[in-house]
Amino acid sequence: MSTTQSERLRALLAPLVSARELDLEEVEVTPAGKRRVLRIVVDSDDGVLLDTCAELSRAASELLDETDAMGGAPYSLEVTSPGADRPLTEPRHYRRAVGRLIKAQLTAGGELITRVIAVDDEGLDTEVPGVKGRKPTARRLEFSEIAKARVEIEFNRKNSKTSNSDANDTDDANDTVDAGDDANDESQEEA
Repeated sequence: MSTTQSERLRALLAPLVSARELDLEEVEVTPAGKRRVLRIVVDSDDGVLLDTCAELSRAASELLDETDAMGGAPYSLEVTSPGADRPLTEPRHYRRAVGRLIKAQLTAGGELITRVIAVDDEGLDTEVPGVKGRKPTARRLEFSEIAKARVEIEFNRKNSKTSNSDANDTDDANDTVDAGDDANDESQEEA
């Protein structure tokens, strides 16, 4: 059974990421002209600090150079957090969105904008905002009822007792650290 480069990189990088108590959300290699970009997306329940991304970038760069997992072709390394607009696909994503407004496409059809109040193994408790002076209503959503969902960005968000502290939210900024070019880039001639 063959594995793709992304799967091999994920297996190589996962221990490095989990040692820093982070979740490895995505490993993606994309062409960018004559180079490639290796993008590593990490997250945690407490968000990801820029310093953590920088430290992980240095460690990942060393590991990739030692193992030659990226081969001899030039590449750029980016370590980033997923940002606020990422899709919510795992229960941990919904848990991290407690207090936030989400837009969910329902499997039965239709769309729902609702605030996440609590999350458990089967689904989430939400509060649908009231319209035209009506009070908000509680609604339970099972994960199986949600086709896809994303956090809705709120620019004038009112503080509420269910909201997370925005002071520590770093995933909204989608911080990226570029480790620069691979050490072997200088020895590569461009065609």
